[in-house]
Amino acid sequence: MKRVLAIILGGGAGTRLYPLTKTRAKPAVPLAGKYRLIDIPISNCINSGINKMYVLTQFNSASLNRHLTQSYNLSAGFGQGFVEVLAAQQTPESPSWFEGTADAVRKYQWLFQEWDVDHYLILSGDQLYRMDYSLFVDHHIQTGADISIGALPVDAAQAEGFGLMHTEGAGRIHEFREKPKGDDLKAMWVDTSRLGLSPEEALKRPYLASMGIYVFSRDTLFDLLTNNPTATDFGKELIPTALERGDNLQSFLFDDYWEDIGTIGAFYEANMALTDQPNPAFSFYDEKFPIYTRPRYLPPSKLLDAQVTQSIVGEGSMLKACSIHHCVLGVRTRVEDEVVLQDTLVMGADYFESSEERAVLRERGGTPIGVGRGTTVRRAILDKNVRIGRNVTIVNKDHVEEADRPELGFYIRNGIVVVVKNATIADGSVI
Repeated sequence: MKRVLAIILGGGAGTRLYPLTKTRAKPAVPLAGKYRLIDIPISNCINSGINKMYVLTQFNSASLNRHLTQSYNLSAGFGQGFVEVLAAQQTPESPSWFEGTADAVRKYQWLFQEWDVDHYLILSGDQLYRMDYSLFVDHHIQTGADISIGALPVDAAQAEGFGLMHTEGAGRIHEFREKPKGDDLKAMWVDTSRLGLSPEEALKRPYLASMGIYVFSRDTLFDLLTNNPTATDFGKELIPTALERGDNLQSFLFDDYWEDIGTIGAFYEANMALTDQPNPAFSFYDEKFPIYTRPRYLPPSKLLDAQVTQSIVGEGSMLKACSIHHCVLGVRTRVEDEVVLQDTLVMGADYFESSEERAVLRERGGTPIGVGRGTTVRRAILDKNVRIGRNVTIVNKDHVEEADRPELGFYIRNGIVVVVKNATIADGSVI
């Protein structure tokens, strides 16, 4: 794995995750109470023995930079390991911003070529899964592939939303189609039992969806980028081009939990699923394959007459006489008396407010960080550092699917109320 360089694509503006991406890059969006999305591919790399990583981004990269600097110092042992952000930049030779996945890699091609490596592992920064990439790279080498693509077996209903691969024999790809439908979809049917699925599962999931993660052999990557200067996307342009010219493309089956966190709805459901009992579909509790993040050295959480069921509570939190069910609470979450939180994601806070500071703030007519006394919140996302007043009701009472209320500090996406970062919701408000 020392001959592998990982390139993690931070994605575009993250419009489908807005307003969570209003002030941060998509990979920097908080996850599961204490992590960020970028921690997933980085942890997978570290656990796979890959310690050279670049993260490409161009939108709101300040918090992402800060998180990576505070979390990952892989060169502490005087090795070559690093995690480094490469932000989009304008140069005389390349005056435009990143225009797609392939274009982003092309614009830093000069840097990637300087490394004495044989393979480039290209990853997405907004997916939730646990994978040993060393198996992916080994499969790529053993099959003599020029390009290998992570393949997820899916059913017909799921297949329409993906780029699909049609394979021969043990997994060589001979056709790739982007989001096919109807007869085009049926033509992409594959006997997935040949790739390792049981006959029963192969019948249920006979399509191979591209996960958007790739292993490129060195010469293949740079040859494709150089000879197709107008191609901006791997899946839509470079992969079909490689097939047309006869490159050896191989699929690598991944039959485990995988979630593309591209929308508010998907992000919310992925977080809520972490509270499932007794065994959630994805768990951060795996001693052999841990997910890393920034060490904060916070005190344990304190629960004072609080009733908490089926929930995750981040460290440094204080919950008073409240009722919390099926929630994910981030670090330094503060919940006051007589609060009801249900089916809610609270991202917590970046700093503490002491009891004295909170009391002074109240005396001056302000609202402390956290959820104030007598408030009820159901099926919502409360971003970092929000200040929810007393006797507030956030339940989407009119069952609205989509709404923009930036002047009031919230949006509604997929029926979920999202209170934006640093927003204040006044006492007695009803949403």
